[in-house]
Amino acid sequence: MSISIAVAVGENYAIGKNNQLLWHMPADLKFFKQTTTGHTVIMGRKTFDSVGRPLPNRRNIVITRDTQLKIDGVEVVNSLEAALEITKEEEKPVFIVGGAEIYKQALPLTHTLYLTTIHHHFDADTFFPAINKSEWKVIKSERHSADEKNPYDYTFEVLERI
Repeated sequence: MSISIAVAVGENYAIGKNNQLLWHMPADLKFFKQTTTGHTVIMGRKTFDSVGRPLPNRRNIVITRDTQLKIDGVEVVNSLEAALEITKEEEKPVFIVGGAEIYKQALPLTHTLYLTTIHHHFDADTFFPAINKSEWKVIKSERHSADEKNPYDYTFEVLERI
């Protein structure tokens, strides 16, 4: 099994405030959808709540401390380890898609990072762990300028652990 992370961050590694995204960037949503469709996505319960439904055309796994939680169309587990255990036979990468605590636990185990950097410093209460760039090799990088639909400059990168 290969573990990947898909995340969009501000330049200050900001990812959210009050359990909401900090920006509306259709280009990033499209990149996320193209990257994760057909794969398993693993997320925390608060991230699932902010999305509001299972992501279509993906196996959805939600991590929660609530041992009684049941969600239609979602597999519910109580730890990252449990989520990885039920996906260990998968040939395709599994994607960690949030939130901050799940990212923090998964980053040391991650092989590939699909990173969107929104080129702006955001006021946030939730952050992605700082990335030690010496541990990663940039495989692909595409910088884009803001436009009528995407209010900030942004960069899509794919990084692999060295």
